[in-house]
Amino acid sequence: MSMIICESVVKIYKAHDLEVFALQGLDLTIEKGELMAIIGSSGSGKSTLLNLLGGLERPSAGSLLVDGNNLLRMTEKQLKMYKRLTVGFVWQNQGRNLIPYLTAQENVEIPMLLQGRKKSQKARQLLEMVGLGHRLKNRLNQLSGGEQQRVAIAIALANEPPLLLADEPTGSVDSKTGDQLLNVFREINETLNTTIVIVTHDTELTKKVDRVVNIRDGKISSEMFRMQPHELEELMMQGIQEENTHLEYTVVDRTGRLQIPEELLHTLNLGDNKQSRVQVVEEDGQLIIKPQPSLNPTKK
Repeated sequence: MSMIICESVVKIYKAHDLEVFALQGLDLTIEKGELMAIIGSSGSGKSTLLNLLGGLERPSAGSLLVDGNNLLRMTEKQLKMYKRLTVGFVWQNQGRNLIPYLTAQENVEIPMLLQGRKKSQKARQLLEMVGLGHRLKNRLNQLSGGEQQRVAIAIALANEPPLLLADEPTGSVDSKTGDQLLNVFREINETLNTTIVIVTHDTELTKKVDRVVNIRDGKISSEMFRMQPHELEELMMQGIQEENTHLEYTVVDRTGRLQIPEELLHTLNLGDNKQSRVQVVEEDGQLIIKPQPSLNPTKK
């Protein structure tokens, strides 16, 4: 069953007389229980997508369903409850989630109190899950950056949301701590079956998730899927030493358009001009893309 269904999602930002298209008809489906990452260069639209999924902004057009909720048609009251119960957020700046004069346990209890209930036992369980069972009574200034981020993850899970969104969660910690945090996300995903979507620049993250979606110019350009054990074995039997653990696929949208990976554009000398021509042909069940031959034959 699908947790997220984006169909032709458009997001336009207006500034004075200018209109900026952050998302240009984006299509994406995320199944319940997925642990996946969204990558892309700055300005590609990945953070905009995360804000839309979190209910922090509304799409300009298209269809966006999250756990059966239509985010284009929700009232402000419904949207408020959605952000409180359906989605949890983890930010790069962990201090955004934390109240410094409260203990780790008290911070995790805050979202529960807002729902009219106090569950000290639940807060302790969440902190133990993220590896902070020994830090329950510590305040913010007594915790390292990585520990603060673990508290922030526990806070995001306080009301048992089916969807967890993380915006550059490893961006403010060192690589070792970042790796530990990614292990925490995987454990949460496997233990609670929480759908987790992480926006990141961290290339090491792709080794920890099952699916990676690459956004380019406001659309999905490619997706990477973790290879199954038998696929890795086949590569090894062929004598291929494959360092990557994922297979990458270029995405063809509903109109037949696709974005050729940037490294291939340079390899084939495409994209240097505003527009290049290629020939697309079918050969033995495969699509072959052939650059247009030079129109200027070599003079003899």
